[in-house]
Amino acid sequence: MSGNRRKAFLVSAALMGGAMLMTACQNADAATDAGASQGSSSSSPVATSTEGGGQGSDATNNDTNTSTGTGTGTGTGKGSEDGAGSGVDTGGGKREPVEQGCGANDISWSTRSESQAGGYILVVAKAKAGITCYLPAALPTVAFGSDGTQAGPAEQSVGEQIKLSGSTAAYAGVNPKTTDTDGGKELDSIIVGIGDDDFDPVSLPVGTITVDEPVVTNWHTDPADAVPFS
Repeated sequence: MSGNRRKAFLVSAALMGGAMLMTACQNADAATDAGASQGSSSSSPVATSTEGGGQGSDATNNDTNTSTGTGTGTGTGKGSEDGAGSGVDTGGGKREPVEQGCGANDISWSTRSESQAGGYILVVAKAKAGITCYLPAALPTVAFGSDGTQAGPAEQSVGEQIKLSGSTAAYAGVNPKTTDTDGGKELDSIIVGIGDDDFDPVSLPVGTITVDEPVVTNWHTDPADAVPFS
């Protein structure tokens, strides 16, 4: 990751938090205007949600998820919820699901410490309820500390794209220290994103770890394949 992209990755969580606050305020103003308009008109127009790109029945909806609901459009974000209106209209009243990439905010995350290969962190990713998305055939982006130390590849080639839905899980192994020296940084969390272009990464607690030339595996559907042998 270049210097500029690494900085963007590290500060993105704070930036997204501010953006979500501004969006919530704008949605509240829009809801007030819509209510006033409906009260002064004898007709009953259907409110349009600009968040999901489709039509909805509630102009005061402040939900920041990119759910397509019952509208005819699709969300503008990476994740969406499966619903009666999701997918693409193929004619004859049929709709085909839209294949979309996962973002970190589409995932329910967990970690656990493993003892193989000298000890490593197993990162577990599952799609949130109602979401179907695809993890790319690429390394997850894992960074450490305020200086943005990034984990290098633990495998020589990338894996395959993984579809996440329901109980399906994907696994990646992180070895925070691959050196034989006593050096390193003492940290208690890691920052994980879905590739370099994910500007909504998550911080995951992992307990106290020493970080020195870390590595990470590809995503795998079997946790036994996610052991980061160095």
